[in-house]
Amino acid sequence: MYLKLRFKIIGIFLLGSVFISAQKPIYKNPKQPIEIRIQDLLKRMTPEEKFWQCFMIPGDLDNVPKGQYSHGIFGLQVSAGNLGDGVAGQLLKYNANEDAEKLAKKINAIQKYFVEESRLGIPIIPFDEALHGLVREGATAFPQSIALAATFNTDLMAQVSTAIAKESKLRGIRQILTPVINLASDVRWGRTEETYGEDPFLTSVMGVSFVTSFENKGIITTPKHFLANVGEGGRDSYPIHWSKRYLEETHLIPFHTAFTKGKSRSVMTSYNLLDGRPSTANHWLLTEKLKKDWNFTGFIISDASAVGGANVLHFTAKDYDDASAQAINAGLDVIFQTEYKHYKLFMPPFLDGRISKERIDDAISRVLRAKFELGLFENPYVSTKEIEELKKLNHKPLAEEAAAESFVLLQNNNQTLPVPETVKKILVVGTDAVDARLGGYSGPGNKKVNILDGLKNYTPNKDIEIMYSKGIDWNLKEFTTISNEYLTSENKKGLKGSYFSNTDLKGNPTFEKQDEQFNFKWTLYSPNPEKLQPDNYSIRWTGKLEAPDFGKYQLGLRGNDGFRLYLDGKLLIDQWEKLSYSSKTVEVDFTKGKKYDLRIEFHENRGEANLELIWNYGLQNYQKDFKEALDLAQKADYIIVTAGIHEGEFQDRSSLSLPGNQESFIHEVAKLNKPTTVVLVGGSAIKTTTWKDKVGAILDVWYPGEEGGNAVAKTLFGVENPSGKLPVTFPIEEGQLPLTYNHHPTGRGNDYYDLSGEPLYPFGFGLSYTTFEISNLQLNKTQYSENDTIIAKMNVKNTGSKTGSEVVQLYVKDLLASVSRPIIELKGFQKIELKAGESKSVTIEVPVKQLQFLNEKKEWTVEKGTYRIMIGNSSKNLPLKQNIEVL
Repeated sequence: MYLKLRFKIIGIFLLGSVFISAQKPIYKNPKQPIEIRIQDLLKRMTPEEKFWQCFMIPGDLDNVPKGQYSHGIFGLQVSAGNLGDGVAGQLLKYNANEDAEKLAKKINAIQKYFVEESRLGIPIIPFDEALHGLVREGATAFPQSIALAATFNTDLMAQVSTAIAKESKLRGIRQILTPVINLASDVRWGRTEETYGEDPFLTSVMGVSFVTSFENKGIITTPKHFLANVGEGGRDSYPIHWSKRYLEETHLIPFHTAFTKGKSRSVMTSYNLLDGRPSTANHWLLTEKLKKDWNFTGFIISDASAVGGANVLHFTAKDYDDASAQAINAGLDVIFQTEYKHYKLFMPPFLDGRISKERIDDAISRVLRAKFELGLFENPYVSTKEIEELKKLNHKPLAEEAAAESFVLLQNNNQTLPVPETVKKILVVGTDAVDARLGGYSGPGNKKVNILDGLKNYTPNKDIEIMYSKGIDWNLKEFTTISNEYLTSENKKGLKGSYFSNTDLKGNPTFEKQDEQFNFKWTLYSPNPEKLQPDNYSIRWTGKLEAPDFGKYQLGLRGNDGFRLYLDGKLLIDQWEKLSYSSKTVEVDFTKGKKYDLRIEFHENRGEANLELIWNYGLQNYQKDFKEALDLAQKADYIIVTAGIHEGEFQDRSSLSLPGNQESFIHEVAKLNKPTTVVLVGGSAIKTTTWKDKVGAILDVWYPGEEGGNAVAKTLFGVENPSGKLPVTFPIEEGQLPLTYNHHPTGRGNDYYDLSGEPLYPFGFGLSYTTFEISNLQLNKTQYSENDTIIAKMNVKNTGSKTGSEVVQLYVKDLLASVSRPIIELKGFQKIELKAGESKSVTIEVPVKQLQFLNEKKEWTVEKGTYRIMIGNSSKNLPLKQNIEVL
């Protein structure tokens, strides 16, 4: 009897055990609190699985055997890959031919693998770029970020970001690596186009409008680059030595606002040094400021390949795993690399104790919290219904509206714009009339409309002839890289490269490889960081050069010196001494089809190498294009010159002038004394000093997006009235830079001995086809406490003859402070549309707490005293002023 009873009890126990084990783990139970689910999952994870939740890469399951992902991963940038070589590669390429439905289904398939076949079933976060539109086939390309800022319209920004968020989520994207909320403190910076301008307030409110739309739709936003990605001289990712007071009161403000008001759940670090430490491994920045002071509960990711920069760029880490340990210990949560195989370099400190279990678990908890909040454990897939909805989306009208609102009319002498109805023959000149450039971090766009097509779209039923001539080119080239179709080595395209770990080509090469393209930019690292030091190597290339034609051509090398070129054994170029960056060419009399023995030697002893094999074969006849355009201009009633600049990541500008032969053409065409409008295309300040008074109108259209051509045409003909305002200051000369409107008072004057300190076009400036009058400023009171709100009311009247919009801007000046304050600061604005003769009241509210700054003790305070409220339509035109007291 006892034995039977015992067996019964054991049986019941075993059945109960089976029942319990069959239950879902706590972390998979959506009814459990998120923090409980996190802790349950953490206990089940191996150290290796924890590492993989801290590792993100571009790619998919096509290029890595599925079994290698059994440990899971943080997330993937699907159908993207490394553009460049090595662990330090920082740029990515995308599959632009994969339409929305294919991408959504591919992400579903990838997600299915991780949910069903990885050990713990942790879903991934599919991430992507979406600066001004998702960078994918079929996604709408809106105007570039700087253009959206120029609208000074936060409601419009919210509409644009909502559209981008919808297009992203319906494809399965659940994190975007945007927006860029760095301040464009120096317009020479090549990435100014990606920002919302130079002002902390404008950047903050635009940033909040952008990120809120995504976060509300369950997409994590990742403001970047934390912190201050522009250094001295406007150079990208240069070291920052600014005081913490300055950073707190300027560059940190947009980030703090994005986290507290926009609810961004992630942030990306920058490549640069901040106070001697890489941003990716800066304990003050990531832990003390962000996580402790601001109580940030989201996760911090590095920029692509930035962690290893501590080793190969900043020399503050002895190797990659040391860089990994330093970054995670400083507060970084997720390492962003560009290839799967890089994990071997960054995993060791996660396993050997150099990173504490507490720090690892904190990083993992932040990642898992986001995945739980997104609902990925319950709903990881894009549904068929959502894919069908995606096909029906049409945001082209919104793209055109955003473009039209962003255009800034810089000059309009003699009412050159709108184009008069009497004009019957218009000449359009310039490559930017036909190229429809979208700017950096852009997808391909949907049926992009260029400026020339926009003009033709607008005028088909009008008695107006539109002529076009290329005429000019911002990308004018004297030489071009020699294509690999003319280079061979051992019956392979390109040249054979022998790489030596010394600077004099001695001994046996460390390695050899076939280099198909001869245009090298090893500015961040050596040709192979694992085998060569960036400042101690040499290379010999050998092969054949086939002459494409008969005739005399210039052949040579362009780079940072330290090179030689031999043709058929004869030394033609000998620039072995390292001096600077230069181009060296010689004239060669080619025989078509002949294959010449080619040998090139190069050495690098200081890093940042550049080398390009060049010639002048096949280049366009620019002089012929120039003359043809001038000849056509004589036949035209009206001339539209489209002129643009070259900029972008790794492409800072030393000159703000129009590149190529664009300015020369403007000077020449102006001599015809015909009404001429210059349409500027670019994402930053452009110097117009030498030619602006020779033309009638200047319209800055930025990078206006896929519907930009139609918006430009309607603006030129007066259907749309320009209402954009400058989010950056345009200087008279480069020597004034950096130049921002909100600088601090100087100890002496503000001028140069040979130039004014004033800008050419100030922050907030922008003309209209009509005129406005702002009057009758009334404040709700004149004395305020710290918790009050300043309510400013004023009348705005359209005193012209056309409907138009004006941006009323409110600035504040602290008249006496314990520490120096900016001469003025933007604190509010309101955009209003008025019909001709119409008048309306405008209200701008400013919480008094927005007047706070860091006192001498580095404490945030609203200091008692007198402040001046100033109202106008630019930072240099503020006719309405009234003092207030803060008690």
